[in-house]
This record gives sequence, C-alpha cells and structure tokens, in this order.
Amino acid sequence: MSYLMIILLKALQLVSTLLTVYMWVVIVSALLSWVNPDPYNPIVRFLRNATEPLYSRIRRMFPFIVLGGFDLSPIVVIFAVQILSALIDRLVFDMAMNARMMGALSSFLMG
Repeated sequence: MSYLMIILLKALQLVSTLLTVYMWVVIVSALLSWVNPDPYNPIVRFLRNATEPLYSRIRRMFPFIVLGGFDLSPIVVIFAVQILSALIDRLVFDMAMNARMMGALSSFLMG
C-alpha cells in the first residue's frame, strides 16, 4: 500500500471521527436546550456557535421541521451525520480492500 493511500485513508478516518464528535456536540446541545442553561457560560456559547448555523440552514430548507414549537433540526443533523459517517467508513473499507488486492495481485504477478 502506498504512502499516499495510507494518508488518504487516515484523513478519511479522521473526518469520520470528527463527524462523530460533532454528532455528540449536537446531542449535548439538544439536551442542554431542554434545561435553559446560562447563555453566558462559555461551554453553552461554544455549543450554540457550533450548532446554530447548521440548525438555521436546516430550518430555512425545511420549514416543517419545527412542529408546534418543537425543533427537530438536531434529529435531522444526527441522521445526516450518521449517513455521512457510514458512507465514509464504507469508502475507507473499500479503498483498503482494493489496495490490499492490488498489492496481493502485484506480488503474485512479480513472484
């Protein structure tokens, strides 16, 4: 397996990990919205700054996401992150298998 392939695989794994971390940020932010925390708390501000831009885009794209004052945009974000993470994980797996097959094929043909 070439060094470039290893770097690409690790970069994709990093993106998948970052998506998982963002999913947990969304979950914590949604849970905190139920208890109405102090808006001046730095953690609360970070969570709002990290999630609110995406929530507002989703609300603009899908106005029916807010049902009777209940905002479902965190659920949409979690669902999208899960799909993206699964796609990236499958891509990493397929790339690794193809690289191994190419390596095995070249060693078979050379040897």
